[in-house]
Amino acid sequence: MSDTKAMQRLCGLMRKAVQQYEMLAPGDRVLVGVSGGKDSVALTIGLARLRQYLGFPFEVVAVTLDPQFGGKPVDYSALEALFRRYDVPYEVRRTLIGPIVFDYRNEKNPCSLCAKMRRGALHAAAEELDCNKVALGHHLDDAIETFYMNLWREGRIGCFSPVTELSDRGLTLIRPLLLATEQEVRCAVKEEGFPIVKSRCPADGVTTREDTKNFVRERCRTDRAFRQKTLHALQESGIDGWRPLHPALKHALEEAFGTFTRAGTWQEMARAIISQSLAFRDGSVLSARSAINSVPNAIGSG
Repeated sequence: MSDTKAMQRLCGLMRKAVQQYEMLAPGDRVLVGVSGGKDSVALTIGLARLRQYLGFPFEVVAVTLDPQFGGKPVDYSALEALFRRYDVPYEVRRTLIGPIVFDYRNEKNPCSLCAKMRRGALHAAAEELDCNKVALGHHLDDAIETFYMNLWREGRIGCFSPVTELSDRGLTLIRPLLLATEQEVRCAVKEEGFPIVKSRCPADGVTTREDTKNFVRERCRTDRAFRQKTLHALQESGIDGWRPLHPALKHALEEAFGTFTRAGTWQEMARAIISQSLAFRDGSVLSARSAINSVPNAIGSG
């Protein structure tokens, strides 16, 4: 299957995110939570395409948790046909999340409870399907909006992480779309003609996030680099795991770690690294190699 230019670009950004943040490894079995919207559909197909390019085997499985808003099931047959074309196993699980949140509980602020219930059901599905990773469809605009919502509403600097370990469940959450803007996702889905299942959520489009989305959109009209500036700030600050590891630096570290673990114990290596303050704050490969070269002396004197 040939991809459009928009899809090729999206896959390129996904590949970059996967490599920069080490989201995938050989043998991974990845569950994608598919809501039916553009983000989750693009994520599923993007991961399916990346199986050909990353150079190691991993599996992709897709699951939709139908909230059944209004007590009515949704028809996802178009997505089933799409995923079959890309050899992605897919199943739909009917839930009572919609009726519980909007009918039984009648929540005034439904998003929090709905998200919590969907998250729990998705993690349970991953365990049942023997998946060790769960891919979420958050893109760059989602990250920027989350950053500013945390700043304005909670008075703290933070964002969701590119990779999140759930040690209690033995799962890892990954966000392969986080370097792509919402517009880039939208263009890929439109040009490819992927089917989209419209959300029936009664709160869709009337949340606090929508206000923040409008703010970001307005700022981008006056400053076209606003999104990239915010991304740069997240990566440079390194908050919540956003600092990517430079490929050359990573290679240098792996070389050094391999040498030292063969020559001595892990305790010796850790002591050497700590004693040399191997904290590459400037991210430069030169300073990294200089620090690495000094580690043997530290091991010898330890």
